[in-house]
Amino acid sequence: MKRKRIGILTGGGDVPGLNSVIKSVVYRGHENGCEVVGIRRGWEGLTHLDLSDARSKARYVVELNRENTRTIDRSGGTVLHSTRTNPARIKALPSHLEEVDLPSAKGPKGVTWDLTPRVLENLEALQVDCLLAIGGDDTLSYAARLHDEGCKVIAIPKTMDNDVQGTEYCIGFSTAITRATDAIERQRTTVGSHERIGVFRVFGRDAGFTALYTAHVTSNRCVIPEYKVDLERLIDLLVTEKRDNPSNYALVILSEGAEWQGYTVQEYGEPDAYGHRKKASVAEVLSDEIRRRTGEETIVSDLTYDLRSGDPDFIDKLVASTYGTMALDAVLEGESGLMSALVGGCYELVHIPDPKLGPRTVDVASMYNTDRYRPLYANKRGLPIFLNRVEPPKYRHA
Repeated sequence: MKRKRIGILTGGGDVPGLNSVIKSVVYRGHENGCEVVGIRRGWEGLTHLDLSDARSKARYVVELNRENTRTIDRSGGTVLHSTRTNPARIKALPSHLEEVDLPSAKGPKGVTWDLTPRVLENLEALQVDCLLAIGGDDTLSYAARLHDEGCKVIAIPKTMDNDVQGTEYCIGFSTAITRATDAIERQRTTVGSHERIGVFRVFGRDAGFTALYTAHVTSNRCVIPEYKVDLERLIDLLVTEKRDNPSNYALVILSEGAEWQGYTVQEYGEPDAYGHRKKASVAEVLSDEIRRRTGEETIVSDLTYDLRSGDPDFIDKLVASTYGTMALDAVLEGESGLMSALVGGCYELVHIPDPKLGPRTVDVASMYNTDRYRPLYANKRGLPIFLNRVEPPKYRHA
């Protein structure tokens, strides 16, 4: 019987735990007689690959085995590397495709090409029976496209924002909270020594889970994208808390997409392949407002990229390796269009989310105190470990 050949790639931002997924897929795959090929640099590996060119093949393809993945789970990042390439919207063709007739579209930013036909050709040439795509909303939106095109795809969710639809947990989230908590607790000494208000910025373009959960475990206030706070009240709460604190300081945690009444997120730079622009620092804006309105001094700390650096914590290693083996089981059973997930606190397989749904967001009514600008701490009995429920999946694995 022909051995199954599995492709695996990581797309978008790196997070701790990706290598644990890769290793678990390789080890369980080899136990079941499968070959595993790593696609390097995310979706770029399938759009820019030229199999007739040895250097291109070496850049974008690597055969994975127990020997070259034995120790990769001991470190963060991804050994397969990553990009934010969108195969359906390529701005510049690789040189070997410049003379090929490919679907294109003209938009406000110029001509882009849809290289999906090329992606399908490369997967066929690599003899990939099923592709495992590890990523967040953007990466998985294209995985859904490939499934619709008839390619067998299984998805694994990862993002520090924890905002992929259909799952209560995404790889990288726990380590991000651990990193943020450690940084904030360390910096209390500096903020307290200088008797200031500490303003911390974390990731969270559309969803406030990272800020909310960090605030939950550090007992601080937070501002999230899902709710526009009243700026005067927020500042009054912080100043009052500072003056009531024997050490004369206060802290607040902001999602990068946080807003308040009268202020909307400021962006800059060119949009990436999925249409996202960089966010200006909301922490700096809030800091200026605090000083201008009260005269209080502040300390601003941008924790964003530090949260995705370094080794995964226990939860991310556990979930990542389990998601990987679940995905491999789905491949062995000939499934497609499914995603490893946590639902009701239990491991599950669900459909790859419909890209039209957008990111999952914080349920303000049940999770956020809109009067105190803190997490809601009461009434948690019966909730799954990550304190929120997703909609029951349409597919349940037998």
